[in-house]
Amino acid sequence: MTERGRPPVRTRIVTPVATLLVVGLLVSACTGPAETPSPLPSASGSAGGSMLPTQPASASAEPSETPAPPLSLDLPPRRDVRRVRYTVTPAVPADGNGKITVAVTNLSDERVTELVLRWPTDLDAALFLAPFAPAASRLTDALVQPWTKWVAGPGEMGEPAGTTSLGWGPLDPGATLTIPIVVTRRAGGAVDFDLQFLAGEALLTDDQGGPAETRVSVP
Repeated sequence: MTERGRPPVRTRIVTPVATLLVVGLLVSACTGPAETPSPLPSASGSAGGSMLPTQPASASAEPSETPAPPLSLDLPPRRDVRRVRYTVTPAVPADGNGKITVAVTNLSDERVTELVLRWPTDLDAALFLAPFAPAASRLTDALVQPWTKWVAGPGEMGEPAGTTSLGWGPLDPGATLTIPIVVTRRAGGAVDFDLQFLAGEALLTDDQGGPAETRVSVP
């Protein structure tokens, strides 16, 4: 029985299950909605669309061989292990004749009986090289001068076609041979050409162990 004039008091009973539900709702409200991980793209494409096509790898082009510059020489098949050191000093004016001085030192312990200088014959169109300046007195005694061995045109004395050679000798061990070459200019402009140093038909070796040849530049 209740007392007259006072409203009845109702008691609310909370079950353990209801308590857990309320706690779960409060935690969810504090942390926010859980993030759903996005799927990783597969090898064939990403989720919801295909991947961009890949460009096929282009095959690398084979490197082309660099052409040899004008007035070049092929290396002779025969080699000589004897070493020489050389210098080449051009003194040719741009509008006239001059000379090229070549100095060769024999670094080996053997005599070089026949030292040969070789260059492309096509050089003659721009610069004509000779062991001496043409003169009437030279024509009679050219072959007996001690510093001149022989002068050969292309294809003579076994030399390759398209080449010209001058020979001097002998060159003793440790000795230096200074060779003045007279240059007659036949065309204006700078000229570059190969010059080789041989013992007979075999290419000598330079002081670094490489083939005895150089590129000469005449302004």
